[in-house]
Amino acid sequence: MTASRPAADGPRRPVRSYVLRAGRMGSGQQRALAELGPRFVLPFQPQPLDAAAIFGRRAPLVLEIGFGMGAATAAIAAARPDADFLGVEVHEPGVGALLRLIGEHGLTNLRIVRHDAVEVLQQMIAPASLAGVHVFFPDPWHKKRHHKRRLIQPPLAALIASRLAPGGVLHCATDWEPYAEQMLQVLSAEPLLANTAAGYAPRPDYRPLTKFEARGLRLGHGVRDLVFSRVTGRP
Repeated sequence: MTASRPAADGPRRPVRSYVLRAGRMGSGQQRALAELGPRFVLPFQPQPLDAAAIFGRRAPLVLEIGFGMGAATAAIAAARPDADFLGVEVHEPGVGALLRLIGEHGLTNLRIVRHDAVEVLQQMIAPASLAGVHVFFPDPWHKKRHHKRRLIQPPLAALIASRLAPGGVLHCATDWEPYAEQMLQVLSAEPLLANTAAGYAPRPDYRPLTKFEARGLRLGHGVRDLVFSRVTGRP
């Protein structure tokens, strides 16, 4: 995931919403990283990316924060060939897993940045340039003393809103009800975002069921989607 205390274009924040762990890389992931990484993994650069040059076309650009092992990301990209996708993830095994899926499914509309997503949003994404942002099942940081690490906080909501084009959509999902309540409160308070539903939204057809969702349903956790759009007519 990414850090939780950004300003829209301002100072760095000390609290991160992820902890880097030494995950095991399978042979398929290692091979995908070596063979496909040079083409599909973009280096972090402190300047706005040129999506048209990267993808070889002009198309709506959707950024996903923290794609995990990439199954949902690959499925969405495969189902929406009309759009381009940029996945941001810090964990190398997840990057390798998504690269493997890119190769298996022949996806050309997906790229990856292995870096802190707040810095990617601040420095690589131009204002009002995204058609969408996906944040699916971020770490809920259950303990109260860790709530400050949760990804969805007012500064990040403002930053994301500033990067969405008018009418662009921020779609979050979680299986942890207290976090869903916080998300709803935070996003509802952001003046550049408007809720597309009266509270939580039905799961959009484009979001596949993930292993996290299946696990949550087995444990009796209701999964909640939040879909907010960038308001028009405001800077």
